[in-house]
Amino acid sequence: MHISSVFDSGNIEVVSGTDLNIRLDAGGEHMQWFHFRVSGAEGDVRLRILNAKSASYPVAWVGYRACVSTDRQNWRRVDTTFDDGVLEIAFEATSDVVWVAYFAPYSWERHMELVGWAQNSPLARVDQIGTTLDGRELDRVTVGTGPKQVWIIARQHPGESMAEWWVEGFLERLMDPDDALARKLRALLTFHVVPNMNPDGSVRGHLRCNATGANLNREWHGPTAERSPEVLNVLREMDSSGVDFFMDVHGDEELPYVFISGCEGTPGWDEERAAKDKVFRDAYERVCPDFQQVHGYGIDKPGEANMTMAGNQVAERFSCLGLTLEMPFKDNKNAPDEEFGWSPERSKLLGAAVLEPLAVLFS
Repeated sequence: MHISSVFDSGNIEVVSGTDLNIRLDAGGEHMQWFHFRVSGAEGDVRLRILNAKSASYPVAWVGYRACVSTDRQNWRRVDTTFDDGVLEIAFEATSDVVWVAYFAPYSWERHMELVGWAQNSPLARVDQIGTTLDGRELDRVTVGTGPKQVWIIARQHPGESMAEWWVEGFLERLMDPDDALARKLRALLTFHVVPNMNPDGSVRGHLRCNATGANLNREWHGPTAERSPEVLNVLREMDSSGVDFFMDVHGDEELPYVFISGCEGTPGWDEERAAKDKVFRDAYERVCPDFQQVHGYGIDKPGEANMTMAGNQVAERFSCLGLTLEMPFKDNKNAPDEEFGWSPERSKLLGAAVLEPLAVLFS
């Protein structure tokens, strides 16, 4: 049996045989994402990640099931246990080569295909709004001609690949020329979409950090070209266009639910913004039962928001509604899927469904 991760978003280190360790992000603070290939895998396979107890969110392993694929298109969940600090992944391989991942990967190649597809549509414009420290492009897809400016960013944390799957589903519907609601929104709003905020971390196989070890979602108070050019360039473009609505798309390691975290603790939070927040969440829940409002993060007290985070900083800077959408790495406990868990397909459908609450909010 041979185990390797020398490819886009790969992350694993072989200790001995099938005993493995997850490699740390740049900066040495975070790790949890894994993605590797097993060759010579036919029959019963048992893989042990020895340093799982040292992961950024070790409690997240409880109830978690790893993703396995033989074609890199369909990712099924397999038996996974966390005991004595070791994560054990067990499955029966029906082919010689199997890929194993923390969540279904969204490759840099697929990202470029998404950008290429978008720029060949008459409904979208694509531009490069910056360059990462590793020299990769920071892409923006702009759709619509309306006066209101909507900004949607995803994958500040590169290991949260479900976020870019969400964007793919969102753009596919928004750019559908036959979808009446999409047509209406394109006339009302101008959408600025950054599908991948952290290309370097994505390709390097990081969980949370960019090439310098910066957690981008803690850089919004004062980004620099040397540490967080991704945030610096997006903020520059936001200042140029203005922002009337902002959504930051993420995944949560621990909670088995889809939910939104708002900007209640920002200095500018008021009754008007609270009403808009409620309208959006209620409408999202009506059209997509995968979204719920019971489980989520605690609400910040007035004036106690972390202003280094995108949702809070953008909401305050532009006096707009700023929301952070979270999806699970595990499964949606309210609507479980034994075979696939939370998946790329469900992420895409959740992205497509956001058009309805946006239409309600801006009608």
